[in-house]
Amino acid sequence: MQNAKDSFYMALRTRLETINPQRTVLLRGALRPGVLVEEAEAPFSQLPNDVFVLRWLGLGTDLDLDSTMAAVECDIIYQTCGTQSFGGLDRGRLLSEMDEELTAMLQPLCTPKVNYAAQPPVTMLTQVFWDEPSFTPIVVQRDRITRSAKITVYSYQEQGE
Repeated sequence: MQNAKDSFYMALRTRLETINPQRTVLLRGALRPGVLVEEAEAPFSQLPNDVFVLRWLGLGTDLDLDSTMAAVECDIIYQTCGTQSFGGLDRGRLLSEMDEELTAMLQPLCTPKVNYAAQPPVTMLTQVFWDEPSFTPIVVQRDRITRSAKITVYSYQEQGE
């Protein structure tokens, strides 16, 4: 399932670069698109603001098909405190912008599966695809508002995976 997870992440990251090239994050001295995979980063004491954080949850498989299909749940968490110039009073507007960006990043609901462990990366034979997102209500924590979207990501297992 790692190839599917990597392909999903890279698809979102590439799509965000087109949708909003200003949404970036500086991590370990590198400026990159504002999409992170929680398990691939050093632990956060607090999730970063104004970026999308992918958290991988449960995994399941369907062995009754011609090829094994795996499904993994992804929780995409994002939050904002608004901007200093507006005293944080624009945080609802900024969260709505992130809602729209995430919805756009998820379209279309598929991407080619790529093995990013190979150098150069190798496009595989199948696609990675996912459901429409299920958005949670806004959570308010002092000056920060947070939302998440749950998505199930599917992939057929290929030879050697």
